[in-house]
Amino acid sequence: MSLIFRMIYLLLASFFKPRLPIVNPENSLVLRVLPNDLDINLHMNNGRYLTICDLSRVDMFIRTGLAKTMYKEGWIPVVSEHTMKYKKPLNPFQKYEVTMQITGWNEKSFHMIHTFLVNGKVVAEGTSLGCVLSKSGVIPPEKVMQTVTERLEAKNAGR
Repeated sequence: MSLIFRMIYLLLASFFKPRLPIVNPENSLVLRVLPNDLDINLHMNNGRYLTICDLSRVDMFIRTGLAKTMYKEGWIPVVSEHTMKYKKPLNPFQKYEVTMQITGWNEKSFHMIHTFLVNGKVVAEGTSLGCVLSKSGVIPPEKVMQTVTERLEAKNAGR
């Protein structure tokens, strides 16, 4: 159940954080390992890392303006590929930071890196490909970024 509380907290907090650029953004979340994040070995479950990566993406969507653009355009984000490398476990109540950055894109997908850190040291790292879909198919990343930029410029010009 705490995942819903994390999501609600993230949704509220993201609106008060600084805006991020739509091109090559990088964000960071500081979290703790909660009891429901644990597996039978009493460290963070490997599936929970993927959920935390999702939260990080939502934070980025909001802070870049992509979330609002996707809502208005009827687009949805989809992760098409994700891999994780686990180097050290995250233990109960341990504080950690997860960073995410979009490192590039091709004609269909954004390329992302998710890094989990404890005291500045990498404990896990993931890479993912994600795309934005409309009813007519994949929206090229260049078009996504252009649409977000145009919406933000129109909003700022209206001030």
